[in-house]
Amino acid sequence: MNVTENPFTPSFGEIPAHLAGRNQIIESHSRALQSTRRRPELTTLFSGTRGTGKTALLSYLAEVAEQSGWIVVNITALPGMLDDAEIQLRRKAAHLAEDDSKLAVKSLSVPDVISPSIEGTEAQTNWRSRVSDLIEQLNNQNTGVLFTVDEIDPSLGEMIQLAAFYQHFVRENRKVALFMAGLPHNISSLLNDKTVSFLRRATHETLGRIPDGEVSAALEKTIRDDNRTIDAEALAEATQAIGGFPYMLQLVGYYAWDENPEALNLGTSEVANGIATAQREMTYRVLDATLAELSPGDLRFAIAMLQDEGDSRIADIAVRLGRSSSVVAQYRKRLIEAGVIGRRTRGIVGFDLPYFREYLQEKQENGELYLED
Repeated sequence: MNVTENPFTPSFGEIPAHLAGRNQIIESHSRALQSTRRRPELTTLFSGTRGTGKTALLSYLAEVAEQSGWIVVNITALPGMLDDAEIQLRRKAAHLAEDDSKLAVKSLSVPDVISPSIEGTEAQTNWRSRVSDLIEQLNNQNTGVLFTVDEIDPSLGEMIQLAAFYQHFVRENRKVALFMAGLPHNISSLLNDKTVSFLRRATHETLGRIPDGEVSAALEKTIRDDNRTIDAEALAEATQAIGGFPYMLQLVGYYAWDENPEALNLGTSEVANGIATAQREMTYRVLDATLAELSPGDLRFAIAMLQDEGDSRIADIAVRLGRSSSVVAQYRKRLIEAGVIGRRTRGIVGFDLPYFREYLQEKQENGELYLED
């Protein structure tokens, strides 16, 4: 029996064997991390809906940074993230930075960020000064520090503080970088926070759909790298089902591969079964969660789009909803930020999230959509 390990990675945050559709982003950020001068890509916000590969891309760029001589601090926007960031930095910099264990942190909480309790010294210190000292020591050895923040939460005080402190590090000519990733509406909220308005000038990368050609190439290459093949018809069917969605690429590949692990070739039968399983997983992991976040107004807008076989005219949506163009424009903006729909041409939008049209249609036909007035 010839069983090969499944090379696809639909689990959270794993780096795919081939990161399809992100070559330009990877190349520009790799240049920035290897440059002797500061480049704008060193401060980047990555936005995208669930399943667009934000965490995987952060993980990949973190590996690039480490290979380029940077120390990388990976954190998630949760309470205690500043404490976590400092502990990680001290551990990873232990072989390069001087031992300042006399400044042992006794306690640290959100209110204590500015004035933590310190044991063993009477020196006045805070998170920013301690981390700045560490970064300076590392910079003197030509080592930079990259902070990656996943699942950003603009309502979290510590996350805003980290961004504000980072701005000071940059102004002090420290060799630092900050990559942050989050859902589109959280990115928008963050950019509206006056405390970190400098982020409006950061590089902003929107992770959307991947061209079918790149999806097909990544799928086939991942399969061939592990000594299996896939029929041309099966590859075409898989590519169409994936719809340019990175998470679906990994799901379809993963489940199709496992249909018959001993076979040297993936045919239409394996791919069809893999697609069916992937669609169920996509519904549970992405579509249900996205629907739960839509407001009644957002949902009415999306339902009004179902009357069109293809893309929809904003003017027609306004008539169907009986709302003014300004109100409809707000719903359109929110749905675009949520990744549910996308602009086509002026005044035209269409569904961008794979399977959401069919999912919404089924919900409507089954009477499962409850709209509050």
